[in-house]
Amino acid sequence: MIEAFIGKPIEALPTPALVVDIEALDHNLNFLADYFSKRSVKLRPHFKSNKCVTLAKRQLAAGSAVGITCAKLSEAEFLVAGGVTDVLIANQVVGPEKAERLASLNRKARVRSAVDSETNVRELGLAAGALRVNIGVLVEVDVGMRRSGVQPGSPALDLARIVRRTAGLSFDGLQAYEGHLVTTPDPAERRARITAAMEPLNDTLQRLKADGLSCALVSGGGTGSFDITGNLPQFNELQAGSYALMDSSYNKVAPQFRNALSLLVTVISAKPDCVVVNAGLKTMGNEFGLPVVAEMPQAKARYIAEEHTPIDNLSANVGDKIRLIPSHGCTTCNLHPRMWITRRGVIEDVWEIEASGCLE
Repeated sequence: MIEAFIGKPIEALPTPALVVDIEALDHNLNFLADYFSKRSVKLRPHFKSNKCVTLAKRQLAAGSAVGITCAKLSEAEFLVAGGVTDVLIANQVVGPEKAERLASLNRKARVRSAVDSETNVRELGLAAGALRVNIGVLVEVDVGMRRSGVQPGSPALDLARIVRRTAGLSFDGLQAYEGHLVTTPDPAERRARITAAMEPLNDTLQRLKADGLSCALVSGGGTGSFDITGNLPQFNELQAGSYALMDSSYNKVAPQFRNALSLLVTVISAKPDCVVVNAGLKTMGNEFGLPVVAEMPQAKARYIAEEHTPIDNLSANVGDKIRLIPSHGCTTCNLHPRMWITRRGVIEDVWEIEASGCLE
């Protein structure tokens, strides 16, 4: 039984196990909640980073948050089922079947979606009309990431006009994400590049205002830009997610936050030149580099295989348990069914990661 581990030291866990230091987590939640309590921009924490409804509700309870962001329709379904009543899907929900599911969610909560095409707007309008609900949408504007989104200025205005005249939909504002810039290493360069990337939004907002379209929401940003985008006059929502648990990559550009998330692993092989632990690509994300060995700066991971990670400069015996800090928390949480909540090395609780593995 999972509950049998409550009260035991974390070393009692079978590995690999995803563990969270509750004191570090609460520090992170309280830090950002306090930061935005003094500002007009408010938090809309991103669920894709942790995929855990209990944690999302804890983020809301910390204060300064107006709702939750997510990346997938299926994530929104878990959030609404868990009692979250204000959700933004920061992505396009495309296809009649998914449009119907989105419309159905709006019978229970306010669940908005981003749009960047007339085709998608029409799909959502038809689904909303069929179920007699209203779906709020944000027109996504491409501010240089070259992913989703229409161009600023006239293209954004044209799509907003289409939303306005589509029955069943409401134009609730804009979404602009500077994801290509949030991990720029130099803080001054990061600030300058993000500020410049968001300048075209000023013209877009003026065009919308002149056309009688008010923007209740302008949403974007992330953990790496909370103190930049979170202070720009164009915005009133910030979609930070990684700040809660933190990973080794993001912590380089956002040192205000503590690494709450780690992966407990076991040494399964000890050689004179390295040890090997029982975790690899199937248990942690590595898009942003190799994991860091917690509290052992001299130890260096060589590489990550499917089920193994060799580590140099680490003196350990077979059976020893150590903690790794993944380079990417978002794709790590997506691989696990639960996170073990610890306080000073003792297991205090276990939270289900309901949306792990969500693909749609």
